[in-house]
Amino acid sequence: MAEALRYQADVAVVGGGLAGLVAACEAAARGKRVLLLDQEGEQNLGGQAFWSLGGLFMVDTPEQRRMRIRDSEALALSDWLGSAGFDGPQDHWPRRVAEAYVAFAAGGMRDWLAGIGMRWFPVVGWAERGGAQAQGHGNSVPRFHVTWGTGPGVLAPFERMARDHAAAGRLRFAFRHRVTAITRAGGRIAGLAGEVLEPTSVARGQKSSRVVVGAFEVEAGAVIVTSGGIGGNFDRVRAAWPVERLGPPPARMVAGVPAHVDGDMIDVAATAGAGLINTGRMWHYCEGIRNWDPIWPEHGIRILPGPSSLWFDALGQRMEPPFLPGFDTLGTLRRILSTGHAHSWFILTQGIIKKEFALSGSEQNPDLSSGRWAEVLKARLGSGGKAPAPVEAFKDKGADFTVAATLEELVAGMNRIGATMGDPPLDAGQLRVQIEARDAQLANPFAKDAQINAIREARHYLGDKLIRTAKPHAILDPAQGPLIGVRLSVLTRKTLGGIHTDLEGAVLDGAGERIEGLFAAGECAGFGGGGYHGYNALEGTFLGGCLFSGRAAGRAAG
Repeated sequence: MAEALRYQADVAVVGGGLAGLVAACEAAARGKRVLLLDQEGEQNLGGQAFWSLGGLFMVDTPEQRRMRIRDSEALALSDWLGSAGFDGPQDHWPRRVAEAYVAFAAGGMRDWLAGIGMRWFPVVGWAERGGAQAQGHGNSVPRFHVTWGTGPGVLAPFERMARDHAAAGRLRFAFRHRVTAITRAGGRIAGLAGEVLEPTSVARGQKSSRVVVGAFEVEAGAVIVTSGGIGGNFDRVRAAWPVERLGPPPARMVAGVPAHVDGDMIDVAATAGAGLINTGRMWHYCEGIRNWDPIWPEHGIRILPGPSSLWFDALGQRMEPPFLPGFDTLGTLRRILSTGHAHSWFILTQGIIKKEFALSGSEQNPDLSSGRWAEVLKARLGSGGKAPAPVEAFKDKGADFTVAATLEELVAGMNRIGATMGDPPLDAGQLRVQIEARDAQLANPFAKDAQINAIREARHYLGDKLIRTAKPHAILDPAQGPLIGVRLSVLTRKTLGGIHTDLEGAVLDGAGERIEGLFAAGECAGFGGGGYHGYNALEGTFLGGCLFSGRAAGRAAG
């Protein structure tokens, strides 16, 4: 093997995702020589943010005000703290970072991002509605701002700035460099060491080779770890799974992130002395479906449902509130796992799917990713009786979808899907009783069915009425058909805990003391502080946390 490659930098950033790009740009803008390393090829620059819908949690914005949404920093912080449930001394810095982020989201965040070219879809989304108590989990108002261009639109200005810094000699990229050690000298961080992997030409997101062709060493004044989470490593997810809080980990899951999101760099940081906190806090979705055209192993896509689909557990029982589509992710996950199974079912109509179903991810939303209004109007409003094309493709080709004219035929199709997965069979008669009872509630402007009331409440919001929530109708009305059944799996996604940091992104050791020269940001640091979400997320806070914590770490290290 050839002699190890050697680099010198003022700041070395480990991980080329959104948090890493932001941190690198901030340090380079302060005149520092920056080295940005990533174990994947250049085609993966931008990391998981590329695949995202590009949603950002922002507060009291012009977009909200135009939609007649009254929001404030105080209301947003109340929602955040009610959702987070911070409950111990380890949450000192997570809470401090959360408070600072909410102030940023209500203050300079939008102006900063608009100043570098970002724009947002005018209809603000209402994610994680909660549905229990005012002081509990959930967003009181819509806050999910979808960036024009989706995830790539969030990344674009930072990629552009990074390449400009590279052209000016302030930043250097080192792709296919896998860090295996953070080095120390004289009581502080001195740099990095690791392995050079063979070049790769696989497409973005695909699993790449791990063949080692060399070694490298980095001498750096500061190191910023921005390496992401653990969602691509099912064994690691199960090992960290909070059984006492959520129930047993699923035997079968689908992956919301590529295989290289493995968490290995978190271990490297811990070996260098970094404290890890809240590692049992995580965020996985209940509405995962197998991708009919996969990019990475066990590739799953999340359905972003409106409020109207009927949600049944694995045993065929309609789930009670607040376990409704779009209301309480982790509460619903706990409810699903309480059956002894890890899957559930949607039953809906064509009338619902054409207006309410969206799929998470930039590649599943070409209209929003295009950044052009004409494409959005064509996809969302100009498709006649059909859903947007990516949704129809899953309905036609997805292994988890079945379509039928009658409920009995539908349940037979659902049971055929379930038989391939070892699921208990569903009883059509049992489902009919529940659906007919729900449908009967529509005969009156009043109802005791909480989901029907939630649908009616949602349609009071102009954004939901226009593009997100179907007019209430009977599921068994043939005019709204055909009927659609969807088998849902747990989809791995986010790490809510991780490397313990302070408000500047400085890494803290096991005793809570700063490790000089070591910083962390993004998902590996629980999006800031070692877990600024607490136990629950409000959505738009993952990309938001990468932006905020990457900015803080880059400025502090620079």
